[in-house]
Amino acid sequence: MKIVSIIGARPQFIKAAVISKEIQKRTGIEDVLVHTGQHYDENMSKIFFDELEIPHPKYNLEVGSGLHGVQTAAMLEKTEQILITEKPDWVLVYGDTNSTIAGSLAAAKLHIKTAHVEAGLRSFNKLMPEEINRIVTDRISDLLLVPSQNAMEILRKENLADNSIFTGDVMFDSILFYQKMAEEKYSLKSITTETDYYLATVHRAENTDDKERLQNIFSAFSEMNKPIVLPLHPRTKSKLDGIKFNNNVKIIEPVSYLEMILLLKNSSKVLTDSGGLQKEAYFMKKPCITMRDETEWIETLNGNWNFIVGANTKLILDKISVNRFEEQKKYYGNGNAGKSIVDALVNY
Repeated sequence: MKIVSIIGARPQFIKAAVISKEIQKRTGIEDVLVHTGQHYDENMSKIFFDELEIPHPKYNLEVGSGLHGVQTAAMLEKTEQILITEKPDWVLVYGDTNSTIAGSLAAAKLHIKTAHVEAGLRSFNKLMPEEINRIVTDRISDLLLVPSQNAMEILRKENLADNSIFTGDVMFDSILFYQKMAEEKYSLKSITTETDYYLATVHRAENTDDKERLQNIFSAFSEMNKPIVLPLHPRTKSKLDGIKFNNNVKIIEPVSYLEMILLLKNSSKVLTDSGGLQKEAYFMKKPCITMRDETEWIETLNGNWNFIVGANTKLILDKISVNRFEEQKKYYGNGNAGKSIVDALVNY
C-alpha cells in the first residue's frame, strides 16, 4: 500500500508525523510526504524536521502565499502531476487549509481514494475560508477520520456517517509523545525569564487586520495580574504600529513546536486566537481564553476550560479571573489516534 500525505502548514506536519511514526512500525506501507509550500518559516526548514524526527518531504511544491484562488490552483495543478506519477492507494489530507482542499480535489478527480484527518469540524462561519475547505473536503472524501464525538454528530446530521470513523485526535498523540522530547531538548529559562505567566498567541486575520480588535486585546493584556508571554507571529508584528501596551506584555521571538509545549506546560493559563492551541491547552489542563467569536472545539467549553470572548477587553479580563473548573472528559480519544487511522486505511 502507498499513502501520499498532502501537507502545507506547520500543524499539518506535526499531525502527519503521528501517522508516519505509526506507518514505520508496519511492513508493506509506503509513506510519501508532499509539502505544498503553502506556508514557509524557519521552523519548517531542515531543523524543524530533524528536531521533531519527522520524515523529510519527498516533494516540495514551493507554491508560497497568494490569493486563495491562485494558491489553490497552483497546488491543484502540481499535486495532480505527483499523484499521476506516484499512483497511490490513498491520499491523506489534514485539517482545513488550501493544501487540504487542493489535495482532496486532485485525488477525487483522479479517482484515488481520499481520507480526511480531522473531519467533521464546523465553525458555522462561512466567512472563514477554512470553513469552506472543511465542508468541501468532507463531501468529496471517501473516508472521514474524526477527532471527537461532536464532530461525529455533525457528520451524521450531514448524512456522512457511513464514511466516518471516530479515531480520536492526532494532536493528543502528539502532545503525549513530544512533551518528553521537549523537556529533554530545552529548558524554560532558554525561552523566557518569566516563571509565573499567562501564555498568549495572536495571529488570526480577524484580529490582526482590525486595529480596534487588536488594541482591545493588547489593552486586556496590559491590565492582567500576571505577565503575558507572547511569541510574536510575523503577521501580528507587522500590525503593531500604533497599538498601545505596557511592559506587562513580554514579547519574544517565534518559537518551535517543542518550545511552545514547554511554554504551555509551565503557564498558568492561555489566551489565544489559534485553533490548535485551544486543544493543546485542554490536553495539558490549562484554562484557555479564546479571542475569537466561535470555536470548532466546542467540547473544550465545558467545565470552564475554555471561554469564547472575541476581542472584548472586559470579557477577556472577566474570564481570566475564573478559577473553578470541572473534571475534564476524554472527548478526543486515548492518545492512539495514529494507530486507529492507519488501521482504518488498511481495513477499508
